[in-house]
Amino acid sequence: MKSTLITFRNVWKIYQMGEVEVNALQGVSVEFGKGEFAAIIGPSGSGKSTMMNLVGCLDVPSRGEIFLKSRNIAHLEESDLAVLRGKTIGFVFQQYNLIPGMTALENVLLPLEIQEIDDSAAEKRAKELLDLVGLSDKMRHRPSQLSGGQQQRVSIARALACNPEIILADEPTGALDSVTGKEVLEALYRLWKEKGKTVIIVTHDKQLAQYARRHIELKDGKIIRDEPNLDQLRPEI
Repeated sequence: MKSTLITFRNVWKIYQMGEVEVNALQGVSVEFGKGEFAAIIGPSGSGKSTMMNLVGCLDVPSRGEIFLKSRNIAHLEESDLAVLRGKTIGFVFQQYNLIPGMTALENVLLPLEIQEIDDSAAEKRAKELLDLVGLSDKMRHRPSQLSGGQQQRVSIARALACNPEIILADEPTGALDSVTGKEVLEALYRLWKEKGKTVIIVTHDKQLAQYARRHIELKDGKIIRDEPNLDQLRPEI
C-alpha cells in the first residue's frame, strides 16, 4: 500500500465577501498517495484554485483538517510550515515566474541557494535537472531567449531543485500552444513514470487531464467524481 502524503478530512473553505459567505469548498475529504498522477478538474468557479492552495499548503481550511505527511498544517507555525512545504512540494504555475535577468541555470539554482546548498553540489544538481527536462543546451539562455514551452520546462526543473515528493501544477500549459503544451505534459509524465514523483495537476482542460491516472472532479466546491482514468494517454517519450 502506498503511503499517504496529503489528507483532507471534511475540509471547508469559507470566504467572507462583504456580508455574504462564499463556500469555496464544502466538506471535501480526499487523500493523495505517494507516486500518484492525479488531475483536479472542473469548470471555472468549481473550487479548483481554492483546493490547489490547500493541497499546496498555501492556505489553511476554515473547518476540517489537512495533513501533510501526517502533520496537521493548522497546528504548525508559518515558519515550520514553510520549511515542510519547501521540502515536500514543488510548484509549477501557468505563469513561469522566471527572473528575466537570470539564465536558465541561475533560475534553477535559486531555491538551492535559498536552502544554502554547497555551490558545487547545487550547480551539479541544477545542470542535471535541466538535462532531465531536455534543456542542457539552453543553460546559459535568459528567459527572453527561450520559447514558452522551454520556459515552462525551466520552471519544472526549478520546482524539482529541492527534490520534493510532490509536483503541484496549476494550469501548466494554459499559456502555451498545443505543441509546446505537449512538451510540458511529457516532461511531467516522465517525472511520474520514470522518477516516481507524485504529480497533481489542476486544470479545466480535458485533454491535459487525460495524462493523469486519477480524476477528481469538483462542482460548486464539492467532489462529485473521484475515479481512475482508464483512458490515460501515454505520450511517446
